[in-house]
Amino acid sequence: MNLDKLIEVALNEDMPEGDITTDSLQLQDRVGRARLIAKEDQVLSGADVFAKVFAAVDSSVQIQWQFENGQLILKGQTVAAIQGRLSSILKAERVALNFLGHLSGVATFTRCFTEQIRHTKTKILDTRKTTPCMRELEKAAVRDGGGENHRMNLSDGILIKENHIRFAGGIANAIKAVRVYSSKRVEVETRNLEEVRQAVAGQVGQIMFDNMSTEQMREALRLVPASIQTEASGNMTLERVREVAELGVNFISVGAITHSAPSADFSLMVES
Repeated sequence: MNLDKLIEVALNEDMPEGDITTDSLQLQDRVGRARLIAKEDQVLSGADVFAKVFAAVDSSVQIQWQFENGQLILKGQTVAAIQGRLSSILKAERVALNFLGHLSGVATFTRCFTEQIRHTKTKILDTRKTTPCMRELEKAAVRDGGGENHRMNLSDGILIKENHIRFAGGIANAIKAVRVYSSKRVEVETRNLEEVRQAVAGQVGQIMFDNMSTEQMREALRLVPASIQTEASGNMTLERVREVAELGVNFISVGAITHSAPSADFSLMVES
């Protein structure tokens, strides 16, 4: 969804008939300041979305940022200073914070994973397990946290998964079918060593080890030539990701960084 439309929908959800509390205070002509403060250590993401929410409510509101997307903010630090009509600040506050908290949460959780494996060459990937209509924003947040993006959508790349293999009658048939249809690079999901062998025989570009044990992946890596990239997926936690990266896989995909990231905590304090 277009970002402007997404913000419009979010604001309408929050103010279908205006903000009756703020409107009753008759603050329309009062100008004031507010500070955006981090209530915990976190990685900033969504600053541009935050600003667009305020602009959608009132284009005269000014925001002065002290940090940029991707930067680490410490608890208690002022992230931005906001100046404008108090009524506009109050009306935009919650929707803007909802976007900022969620996206910074994704970036922060991603950074937790990337820090665990920074001593290796393995990269953290996201998945398509994203909030409907928020994928582009969440994948940008993953990048802000030091991760990389897998496919943006089903049109973006070929990934032959378990159900595709079943419907096609095997890995070899599935690979053959997609290559007739498209020249895009092929990735295949595998669940055991025999499927890894079949994917290698198909000379695919990337092989995913899906829900394999660490020992299974160690054996699978011995079967895969250097010309084929490898990806570990499934049951990837902060406690496990280091040992998997140390096996030497190229990528580890983690659905949790988008679908289970805790929201980052900010407060917006009006000063006058």
